[in-house]
Amino acid sequence: MPEVQVSQAGPAVRLFTGFAGFGAGSVNLALSSSVFAASAGPAAPPAVFAGVLAGAWGLALLAGAVVFLARDRLAGGPWARYVLAGAAAIHLAAIAFTPVNTAASNLSLTQLSALLLTLMIIASLGWLQRAAVRQRGGGQANERQLVRAAPAGTGVRPGRLLLAAFAGAVLVAGITTPGLAASTPGQYAVPHSGHNNLVPGSHHQP
Repeated sequence: MPEVQVSQAGPAVRLFTGFAGFGAGSVNLALSSSVFAASAGPAAPPAVFAGVLAGAWGLALLAGAVVFLARDRLAGGPWARYVLAGAAAIHLAAIAFTPVNTAASNLSLTQLSALLLTLMIIASLGWLQRAAVRQRGGGQANERQLVRAAPAGTGVRPGRLLLAAFAGAVLVAGITTPGLAASTPGQYAVPHSGHNNLVPGSHHQP
């Protein structure tokens, strides 16, 4: 790939990676809330552990996305993609081995959204690392500095970057929104059309 194409595509892929991180973090926080809501009352230790793990991972993803976008640096260094791969495997196992017609099975769509977003992050990081290797003329690219292969604004056309950012945001939102809606917080959310109908006897009611 020519260097000019890499320099133009790199910032767009960085934005897409950050957007996917925000989406995956939000979905994992929704998973955490759903696990705790499903285990109302004295929760079993495995349920508590799963809820805490999902919540901590969601916060880590959100923080990692902020660091990635703000400092052009991959939080976690060379271990980041291994941890992401492990998270993807957990989401896949949760989808595959959850019994049907149980409370946990209702979260399959949420787990699927988290899986897809995690895979998108892994694929984007892989692309950035290969681009960094090309720009360095071969050799090994440092995982922690793989996004520093070229200055963020080098050879970038603002119009194309804006369109790429918009397309990436729409794609991430299209995967994140169904996952959030399928979670317990999403199922109990007040519909937008119902905000004006909260007072009994209101003239807004039919």
